[in-house]
Amino acid sequence: MKIISMILGFLLMVIGFSYCMMYINLFSFDYTIGEYFAYIKTRYECWFLIIGFLLITITLFKKERKHVKRI
Repeated sequence: MKIISMILGFLLMVIGFSYCMMYINLFSFDYTIGEYFAYIKTRYECWFLIIGFLLITITLFKKERKHVKRI
């Protein structure tokens, strides 16, 4: 389960980061940094970066349950 969460988090981060990099092209249309971040907040594709980061962070610091062997 931990491996699947890490892979899913990594894929979400790659997708989100890719879209954030593509939207950097907005600077050529005289967008300021404030306008850029305001626009990024409205795009759900860019939220994948944060969601993926949180998923990886939670997966790394989550303690796994120890299985109790019953006889």
